[in-house]
Amino acid sequence: MPRSFLRRAVLLGAFGPVALSTGGPGIAFGYPPAVGILGSSRNCLACHADNGPWRDDTNLIVDVLDKESGKSLKQADGTFLIAAGRGEATTVLTVIGRRAGSREEAPYRAAWLYVDPTRIGDASSLSKFARGWSVNLPMACRLVGDVSAAYPGSLVTVLPMTIRPDDDAGDAQIELQVMLTKGESVKGKPREGMIGSYYERAVRLVVAPRTEAR
Repeated sequence: MPRSFLRRAVLLGAFGPVALSTGGPGIAFGYPPAVGILGSSRNCLACHADNGPWRDDTNLIVDVLDKESGKSLKQADGTFLIAAGRGEATTVLTVIGRRAGSREEAPYRAAWLYVDPTRIGDASSLSKFARGWSVNLPMACRLVGDVSAAYPGSLVTVLPMTIRPDDDAGDAQIELQVMLTKGESVKGKPREGMIGSYYERAVRLVVAPRTEAR
């Protein structure tokens, strides 16, 4: 079976919870956010308003952890670095939310997407992840309430993502797009009814020698 087909099958499995509704001929609405999947939107703000109370400050949690060690993959420059040996899978945990003790009202859910911006608008592939990299769960929308040993007592979502550099993979940089939200959007009017705060983080993918992969 061609590897490209496998990648598409994995993505379709990951997008299983996505609910689609038609708004007339040629119009489709997707939730969780479908940047680059259903259309050529650059990010979540093409549909949703950035009007929430959750600032990009020290109380914000947007982290990527190594699943085995529990250590953050955040680098000194603020980017995240995920390294994997060619053909070898590695799993990370995406942790999003607010720290315990934050004064703002708690967000209700977190939505996130790992995307290669250069692939948005590319109709030749359903995958918008880095070329040559297989991934099982590049996007999700999840209610807060998970438990993270790295952030005890905090209001967060935690979900694993497994990636693998295949034969044609190279080093790449992608984006982690995040929204904290509360309330419900009006059907067909996503800027109404729901408040949200949007953030972006850079993620570097590195094909490492197998003996050095982390």
